[in-house]
Amino acid sequence: MTISNIHEAKSQLSKLIEKAERGEEVIIARAGKPVARLVPYRVSTEPREGGQWKGRVRISADFDELPPDLAEAFGSVEP
Repeated sequence: MTISNIHEAKSQLSKLIEKAERGEEVIIARAGKPVARLVPYRVSTEPREGGQWKGRVRISADFDELPPDLAEAFGSVEP
């Protein structure tokens, strides 16, 4: 594990990123107290699963209808 203060992290960012890419834990501290952890970016390979909001969100029946003044502003209806 590497602990780096903010000033050092700014000047050595490339090296710290390389360490994180190799799997080493990199902690950035301010006044000796940890404030951030640098980790490698990993793309998720799992397919997304829907339905988390089922039953929590209700869409109004008139959701797709524009009010007359907005429809006119967008040119959807004649003035």
